[in-house]
Amino acid sequence: MFDEPIPDIPFPVIGEYKVLDVDEPLVDLEALGFEILSVYYAKLLPGSTYEAYARKTAAEMLVEASRKLPEGFTFVILDAWRSISVQQALWDEYRKMVVEQNPGDSEEEIDLKTSFFVSKPSYDVMIPSVHNTGGSIDLTIRDSSGHLLDMGTKFDEFQKTANSCHFEAAGMDTRIRDNRRLLYNVMLSAGFTNLPSEWWHYDYGTKFWGYFKGKDPLYRGILER
Repeated sequence: MFDEPIPDIPFPVIGEYKVLDVDEPLVDLEALGFEILSVYYAKLLPGSTYEAYARKTAAEMLVEASRKLPEGFTFVILDAWRSISVQQALWDEYRKMVVEQNPGDSEEEIDLKTSFFVSKPSYDVMIPSVHNTGGSIDLTIRDSSGHLLDMGTKFDEFQKTANSCHFEAAGMDTRIRDNRRLLYNVMLSAGFTNLPSEWWHYDYGTKFWGYFKGKDPLYRGILER
C-alpha cells in the first residue's frame, strides 16, 4: 500500500500568496511520544533547543501517519518549528559556505545560491520561512530493530541524491528506494506534501503545501516562543 513510486516533481516556484492566518498553538512532539533527534541542537546552532514543536493539526496528522508504519517502526523527528534566530543562524552558516565557494559573486547571486540550501529568514510573519510556521517537519524512520532506515543521504546533505525520487531510476539501490517510498507514501496519506528536493521534508499549511494542494497557506510565522 505504501510502496507507490515517488514521482519526479519540479521544485515549487511560488509568487505572491495570502496566508489565511489559522490560529493554532505549537505542540510538543516529544509529549506525543515521538523520538526527537535534534540535529541543530547537537551542532550547538545558536538559538536551537532540544525540543521539537509543530502546529496542532500538523502534529495530529503526524500521529495519524505514525500509526500506518509497519509494526515496530517509528518516526524520528530531526527538525520542525524553528525560531527566527535558528533560521538566521542556518542562513548565515550556509551563506558563508557559498561565499567561500563563489568568490566574486554579487550579493544577490550569493543570496540566490544560499536559498537553494536554506530559506532566507523572513521577519514578516505574513511571508514566513516555512519552518517558522510550525507546519514543516523533517523526519526519518527507525525500524523494529532500532536502526534508522538507510535513506541514501544524511539529513541536510544537499545533493541531487537527496531528491526524493532520486533512487527511482533504474539500477539504483532498491532498498533505499523502498525506504523513501515508505516515508513518502505514509506521510502523503496523512495529508502532508513533500518538498521534492529533500526526502526528509514534509509540509502542512505552509506555502509549499499550498502550492502543491492549490490552496492558500494556513499559518503565519511564529518568530519566537
